Order: sequence, then C-alpha cells, then structure tokens
Amino acid sequence: MPRLYILRHGQTEFNLQHRVQGHCDSPLTELGVEQAHAAGAWLADQGVRFERIFSSPLGRALATAEIVREELAAAGLPAPEVEPVDGLIERSYGPFESGPAADVPAELWDPGEALVPYGGEGSAALRERIVGAITGLMLSSRAQTVLAVSHGSATLQFKRAWEPLARCPQDVHLGNCCVLVYEFDPATRAFACEQIVNQRRDN
Repeated sequence: MPRLYILRHGQTEFNLQHRVQGHCDSPLTELGVEQAHAAGAWLADQGVRFERIFSSPLGRALATAEIVREELAAAGLPAPEVEPVDGLIERSYGPFESGPAADVPAELWDPGEALVPYGGEGSAALRERIVGAITGLMLSSRAQTVLAVSHGSATLQFKRAWEPLARCPQDVHLGNCCVLVYEFDPATRAFACEQIVNQRRDN
C-alpha cells in the first residue's frame, strides 16, 4: 500500500523565543538546520524512495524540505522537486501571531475552538483541512511513497484523527523534524500510523 511520511519543520527563531508561529514565519535556527539534515539522513538510511515531496508554503517548512532533498540526493536516492501546498500550512492564531506563546488563552498546539472568537482557526476546522489536504494528495498523486512537510499543531491534528488505527504508541511528543510514517489505504481512505521518530534534540 502507499506510504506517507509527515515531517515537522526544524527549530525556528520563534520556537526558540517561545513566540506564536502560525501563518507568520521565522527562519530556521542553526539547530533547526541540523535537525533537518538529521531527518533527511534518517530517511536516506531507510532507503526511502519518494515519488513526490509536498510542503507547506511557509518558509520554515520549505527550507526543511529542501535540506531533506539534499540528503536524499547525496545518498543517490530520488529527490523530487518540492511542491508547495496551501492545505499543509499551520493553523492561524489570529491576533496572537508572532506574540508571546503565554498570551494565547488556551493550550498552544491544541486550543480547541478557543481561538475562533479571535479570528483564529479552531482544531475541528484544522483537522478537517489537514486530513482533506493529505488525503487529496495521496489520491491525486497516485504515488506509492510521499513526503509531506508541515507543522506541529497541524501534524498533531492529523495524528489524532487516525489514532484509533495506529499500530504504534501515539503518546509521543512531536519534536522539531519528527517523522510520522503512515500506511494509506486508498479504498477506505484511512491512514494507519506505523512509526513516529524524533531527532536527537528538539524544541
């Protein structure tokens, strides 16, 4: 069956400063670049042969995807061009964007619907969006092996949507450049998580 790899971007300046980072952006830190190289090296060590690489259009995700491509190419593995996809973007935090994470009036990664009155994106809408986007990519691409580079809160909602079908422990912190591996069943449009891999150091 087709296989999906979801990768969270590397550590950014805003991650380090504990600032809210949804639709706004900040560059990868030196550690973030190292994490992206480590994730790419892990994928290369697994011999993963990607047919398509998709990414959130935000700079931190695109930069991570390009570093992973470098590692794959250096290992002599296929390194398809990165294709930006709006549906993989992080949730919007509305007026809290770029401000202190402590100012968000709910849990940062899973605030439920608390951000909706402020113009942010609720967890139900985010889950529907990220599941719909990735399902659409798997079906339309007809690729057997796909990489999707996204973000912490968006990846968490995708993971929670499919936890009942998981084949590995799900109570795992999704650190920067973590990799989640799913088997996709096109007939049922369901995803079964097989593995979650964190890099050595994360935020």
